[in-house]
Amino acid sequence: MEPAEVETEVEEIQSKPLQDKVALVTGGARGIGRATALELASKGAAVVLNYRSSTAEAEALTAEIREMGNDSFCIQGDVSSKEDSRRVMDTVLDRYQHVDILVNNAGINRDKTLLKMSDADWSHVLNNNLNGTFFCTRAVLPSMMERKYGRIVNVASFVGQSGAVGQSNYAASKGAIIAFTKTVAVEMAQFNITANVICPGFTSTEIYAGLSPRALNEILSQIPLKRMADPAEIAKAVSFLVTDGSYITGHQLNVNGGIYM
Repeated sequence: MEPAEVETEVEEIQSKPLQDKVALVTGGARGIGRATALELASKGAAVVLNYRSSTAEAEALTAEIREMGNDSFCIQGDVSSKEDSRRVMDTVLDRYQHVDILVNNAGINRDKTLLKMSDADWSHVLNNNLNGTFFCTRAVLPSMMERKYGRIVNVASFVGQSGAVGQSNYAASKGAIIAFTKTVAVEMAQFNITANVICPGFTSTEIYAGLSPRALNEILSQIPLKRMADPAEIAKAVSFLVTDGSYITGHQLNVNGGIYM
């Protein structure tokens, strides 16, 4: 091999550190999940998109990732269901035989002050955000343990650290994800599996698209950097933990513009 060819191959390896890796992103069709899927694909990973109801968006993103030269497919499933999460994982394993990267991003909110919150509001958010993270993580671990390699990144929120009015269910679910991740990190370290948490602040996703200028300004006034995050900025933090974080585990990485320090 000529020196120029060697140099080109090295550059490709450096630019595609996730080549031959398989990543599963839950809630991967929109927002932070979509940005994360694209970021991991740009690093060379084959990307599986899990979604619950955003079929058109998931299929369009799958096609976009394939156009980048990566293998990709999408699979519908409600990860808060033990049966669905197991079916999703079995489908991925049937196709690739292993999963190297799991990004637990799927989540919902049902905001109400505590005295107005129904049992259903509480249970629905805890089931989706916390139970979904638990079910998917438990399902992927045997594959990672067998290969002595795994990267798990759970998406929590600064609200799980600070609390927020009207979000006792959401805060409880995200705070629990932080604690859960630390335990996974301790238990799985012996298998070269890392588990970390991203805690985003306010991020420019569909949920904030309809805000009035007054409401938007009220949010921005709380953020030292005076802007929301772009989903791609959260995705790059996920990518860092996956590609360069081999000695980082049990960590919560705040990507929040300074709103919680």
